[in-house]
Amino acid sequence: MKNRPFHESWSSHQFPYLYCTGFFTRSKMGEMHLLGIITGAALLLSVASAQLVNRFLVERIAVLGPFAGFELSHNSGIAFGLRLPPVMQEILIGIALVIVAIIAIRSVRARSGESRLSAAGRVAFGLILGGGLANIIDRIPDGLVTDFIQIGTFPTFNVADSCITIGAILLLVESFAHRRETF
Repeated sequence: MKNRPFHESWSSHQFPYLYCTGFFTRSKMGEMHLLGIITGAALLLSVASAQLVNRFLVERIAVLGPFAGFELSHNSGIAFGLRLPPVMQEILIGIALVIVAIIAIRSVRARSGESRLSAAGRVAFGLILGGGLANIIDRIPDGLVTDFIQIGTFPTFNVADSCITIGAILLLVESFAHRRETF
């Protein structure tokens, strides 16, 4: 018996939406769906965790004693508390997200008919976009981002920051792996 992806044994009537949208195909639409699903999941998890922490985290919860835990903190700056003039900060964040979105979409919609972006690359861009959008949404009401994950002396961060960082690391790994293949 031929090895097939798990979803090929499913019939189209079991998951009609996923089949008609091309989610299980190698089409450009299916590739865009993966990017969209990861972006949405990262956005949802990041915004939901920030809302829950703002509502319920009253005092620090130790996970590994004083080394790691959950501690509510609000950050008016950008990465790791870096502060820029308020208008400049929002403009730079917006420009960065637009550039990442353009690169991600153009990479999926390659002219040659074959995507230049692997599944790992689409996941990476989805994490970066979702995390970036979540931090913008978190900032809208009061100009502050909710941070709550504390590890050692590293600046406190949140799920959105983690998504952005993991996405950037995945892109780096993907870049190095692609370079090794071409040499």
